[in-house]
Amino acid sequence: MNSAETRVVSVSIDAMVATVTLDRPQAMNALSRAMRVQLAAAMRQLEADTKVRVVILTGAGDRAFTAGLDLKELGTEGLAAANAESPDDNPCKAVELLSKPVIGAINGVAITGGFELALACDVLIASDRARFADTHARVGIMPGWGLSQKLSRLIGPYRARELSLSGNFLDAPTAAAWGLVNRVVPAADLMGAARSLAADMATIDPAFSAVYKRLINDGYAVSFHEGLAIEAQRSTAANSQVSAAAVEAARGDVQARGRTQKEPTP
Repeated sequence: MNSAETRVVSVSIDAMVATVTLDRPQAMNALSRAMRVQLAAAMRQLEADTKVRVVILTGAGDRAFTAGLDLKELGTEGLAAANAESPDDNPCKAVELLSKPVIGAINGVAITGGFELALACDVLIASDRARFADTHARVGIMPGWGLSQKLSRLIGPYRARELSLSGNFLDAPTAAAWGLVNRVVPAADLMGAARSLAADMATIDPAFSAVYKRLINDGYAVSFHEGLAIEAQRSTAANSQVSAAAVEAARGDVQARGRTQKEPTP
């Protein structure tokens, strides 16, 4: 087979925004080893590409963002892939290591490892066809890509236990009501909404975007008190380098944008 026939992750770049597509629609974009390795490679390339400021991650077709680890593959190779620690074989770590904002455009089901991959993104916009499910318990595999810890912090332990200990699906409107996704849009509008937000994010200085993203993530990983201390330390160091002239120059731009910016779609 040639490289084109074995390609299961595609990347397209438009201006400063890259769109990464999990491309195995016939297998519900299941995370085969080849897909995991290609996704990690794509993320490394995009991290190094100074022209790219924002990344959109989505799935091919309208059925699945990704159904998670390829259970057919695991059935023949064993469960070692579920314990992957290397960014080369752990799609969530590959996404989390990206310093640039990653928008998850959830076009269909995000199941188990696919749910974990969605949670690795910085922002989630869901199609009205999207659904989420944690079926780790039903399959008999313990989560290893962060779901057991992230989900309870995002939606609370009661709701997290309901999802994880039942394996039931969560529809997109409920996911939005629970704070799991930023917003839900009609399927036909999903990529347009993701690109619009990406275009806004791309106007932020990339170096500042990276350090601000890291500040949010580092603070979220510790207690509130520790997070405030991290913010105070970093803001003192960073803001002392900003001149009054730079603030004044930015003020006019911010005010002008505020007068023209449309309200976001609920």
